[in-house]
Amino acid sequence: MNDNEKIYWLAWSKVKGVGASSIKKIYDHFGSLEVAWSKNPKEFACIPGISQKILNSISEGKPKINPEKLYREHLKKNPKFLTPVEQQYPQLLLEIPSPPPVLYYQGENKACLYGLSCPAIAIVGTRSPSEHGKRWTYNVSKVLGQKGFTIVSGMAEGIDSCAHRGCLDGGGKTVAVLGNGLDRAYPRSNERLMAEIAAKGLILTEYEWGSPPEKGNFPSRNRIIAGMCRAVLIMEAPEKSGALITAHYANEFNRDVYVLPNSPEEPKAKGCLTLIHKGAEVIVGLEELLASLGAIPQIPPQLPLFPPENGNPQREKPREANDYVHPLTPTVSLNPKEEQVYSIIQEDPLPLDLIVQKSGLEVGEVSSILLQLELAGLISQLPGMMYCRC
Repeated sequence: MNDNEKIYWLAWSKVKGVGASSIKKIYDHFGSLEVAWSKNPKEFACIPGISQKILNSISEGKPKINPEKLYREHLKKNPKFLTPVEQQYPQLLLEIPSPPPVLYYQGENKACLYGLSCPAIAIVGTRSPSEHGKRWTYNVSKVLGQKGFTIVSGMAEGIDSCAHRGCLDGGGKTVAVLGNGLDRAYPRSNERLMAEIAAKGLILTEYEWGSPPEKGNFPSRNRIIAGMCRAVLIMEAPEKSGALITAHYANEFNRDVYVLPNSPEEPKAKGCLTLIHKGAEVIVGLEELLASLGAIPQIPPQLPLFPPENGNPQREKPREANDYVHPLTPTVSLNPKEEQVYSIIQEDPLPLDLIVQKSGLEVGEVSSILLQLELAGLISQLPGMMYCRC
């Protein structure tokens, strides 16, 4: 990785009025945020989605920032942070329209930190759960952690805390995503839990040291939870629960949503029943849940995005025309069966049953391979179980 690129991801994140999705659009257009920093504001006008308001923010905000000075001062309180051009950045977050430009972390569990190569499952819900919700959350999280899944939640009271605790008690790996800086536990009653997660797992946030837990931070926090996981489990949620925001993001990001059912007479579960009515998968038992989640393949460790040349880590120059490879697309190697399925899929969409027929493989095996190819950014799933090359 070009070290300067990390400096400029930080710098762009501090330009007031330019959000995560706009930064990604700018990166996609120029292929480098360092290059983009040197451009005249007028050159951003041709980027789709960059409005006049954002152009004004760039014109006003960029001259106020010295990227190198900002980086040096920032490191004093925030020495540990990741940007999307680093191989340790959670890979699935690269799929969403607004990957956090900066992710601060605490904890040294490399199994969690290295791109979240283990299948990550989010478990979220209400801050005031019933005994039914707490019991199921603890047991599900403990078993999934023991089976090798990384459990991701928001370290809030209630369901989130039960999810982290169950995973830790089972000896699994858990990740807490905060809506505030790393200098405080929120709620304060979770100080001991936060310390244990930092010692055995990982804590992530897009908010720098000293940032308070403001109300508007939590929907953004929920998009990270949904974005970095292959599936989201809503264990208990009333009609206006923040967990429903996580479920909304999960649907938007094409993640699987599972819901724990409860009685229609239980107000704390009405949000869950609404999700079931809209088509979410129902958690009917641990064995059935494990069977469903077991079809989610592990993500291969991410290769360096900018391979070293002669021992010096430098960013590759963009290739010309159709040979250009997007820097955020992980480099992958396919096994023979993956090559076989990938060769069948072309730019024109094909239905799942035809892919199965042409490959001669079992439908379950083809589905698993298709998900792996989708994770690698090689194919896209369209409505009606249709697939085409990206």
